[in-house]
Amino acid sequence: MKYKSQKVAYWFFALSMLLLILQITYGFIMGFARIGFDNLHEFIPFNTARAVHINLLVVWLLSGFMGAAYYIIPEESQRELVSVKLAYVQLISLAVVGVVAVVGFHFNMWEGRKFLEIPRPLDYLVVVNVLLFLGIILLTLFKGKRKTTTALVLSMGLLFAALLYLPGMLPFDSQVTDSFFRWWVVHLWVEGVWELIMGGILSFLLIKLTGVDREVIEKWLYVIVGLTFLSGVLGTGHHYYYIGVNKIWLVVGGIFSALEPLAFLAMALFAVNMYRKGEKKHPNKLALYWTLGSAIVSFVGAGLLGFAHTLPQTNLYTHGTLVTAMHGHLAFWGAYAMIVLAIISYSLPNMTGRKLYETSRGRAAFWLSNIGMVGMTVAFGVAGVAQVYLERKMKMDFMAVQNEISIHFVVLVLCATMFTAGIVLYIVDFYKHGKPTDEALEVTN
Repeated sequence: MKYKSQKVAYWFFALSMLLLILQITYGFIMGFARIGFDNLHEFIPFNTARAVHINLLVVWLLSGFMGAAYYIIPEESQRELVSVKLAYVQLISLAVVGVVAVVGFHFNMWEGRKFLEIPRPLDYLVVVNVLLFLGIILLTLFKGKRKTTTALVLSMGLLFAALLYLPGMLPFDSQVTDSFFRWWVVHLWVEGVWELIMGGILSFLLIKLTGVDREVIEKWLYVIVGLTFLSGVLGTGHHYYYIGVNKIWLVVGGIFSALEPLAFLAMALFAVNMYRKGEKKHPNKLALYWTLGSAIVSFVGAGLLGFAHTLPQTNLYTHGTLVTAMHGHLAFWGAYAMIVLAIISYSLPNMTGRKLYETSRGRAAFWLSNIGMVGMTVAFGVAGVAQVYLERKMKMDFMAVQNEISIHFVVLVLCATMFTAGIVLYIVDFYKHGKPTDEALEVTN
C-alpha cells in the first residue's frame, strides 16, 4: 500500500541531501587546513569548521530518520498521516533551526560542547520541533489499522532519542558533571536508541526487498533491541574513564563495551540471513545493496573498530586521537548514513514513479562512496596509530606530531574526493527521479 501523505518524506530527504553536501564541504575545509592550505582561516577557522561538520552530521541524519518515519509509519499503520500540514511546518522549522545554528557558529554563538554546540535558545526550538514530529508519528500509529513490531521499534527509537536530548540541556557548573550527562545524549543516541531506529528501518526494507515473512524478520528485531539495551546503556562507561568520575566505570565500561559489537553483529547476520532466505527477486537491487551494505559496514565500523579502542588499557593511549576519528567516520557511515541512503533508494521510485534503480550512475555512487570511505578510515587509522606512538609514547609535542603525520591527510583528502564523487552521483540520481506525484502513490492502493 502507498499513501499520498508519504510525499512529505521526499522533502525531508531533499533537506538531508542538501545538509550532507554542506557537511562534506566543511570536512574538506578541515582536510585542506591540515595539509597547509588554510586560506579560509580568517573567515572559517578550524574550530568553526569542525563544529559545523559535526553538527550537520547529526541534523542531516535526523532529517533522514524523520523522512524515513514519514514514509514507513503510514504504510505500517495502514493510514495517512494525521496532519500533512503540520509535517510541513515541522520540516520548515527544522530547516530554520539548522540554518540559524550554522550561521551562529560563524559568529561564535555556541556552547562549546561537542555535538551539542547549538545555543540554549535553539535547544528549546529543537524540543518543540521534535514534540511536533512525535505527535504526528505516534498519533498516526495509534489511530492506524495495525501496529507492527517494525513500526513500534522505529517509533520507540525516535521517542527515546527525543527524551535523551533533555539531559544535555541541564545546566551544570562542574565540567565533570556536565560531561557525565552530555554523554547520555551523545552515546545513548549513537550506540543506543539510534540502533533501534536503524533496526526498524532495516526490518522494513528487508520485508519489502526479500519477501521473507514479517514474523520471521520481526523476531530478529527483539534480539537486536535486547542486545542494544544490554550493552549500550552501561557501555556509556567507556566515555567516563578519564573525566574525573569513580574508577568503577573502568570495569563497567570495559565489560559492556566488549559486548557492544553484538548488537551490530546481530544486525549484520540478520540482514544477510534474510537476504539468503528471500525468494522475492525485487527489481530494486540498488536499495538492497545499500541495505546489506549498511548492516555489514556498521558491524565493522561501529562494532569492531569501536571495540578496538574502547577497552581501558587501549583507550588510555588512543583517547582523543585520530583513532577515534577512524572509528567515528566508518561507524556513522555504515550504521546511519547508509541506512538513510537505503530507505531513500527504496522509496524514491515508489514516490515518483520513475524506476531508475538499474542505472550505472547509481551503482557507481554506491561503490565510489564506500571505497572512498574505507580509504578515509584507513588514512585516519594509520595517522592515529602514528599519533599515539609519537605523542603518547615518545612524548613529542602535539603540534610537532601533527606536522609529522600531515602526509596521511593528503591521502585522506584524495579518498574524500572519491567519496564525494559517489555522493554527488547519488544526489544527481535523487534529482533525476523528480518530485513525488499522487499518481505514483495511487498505483498500488
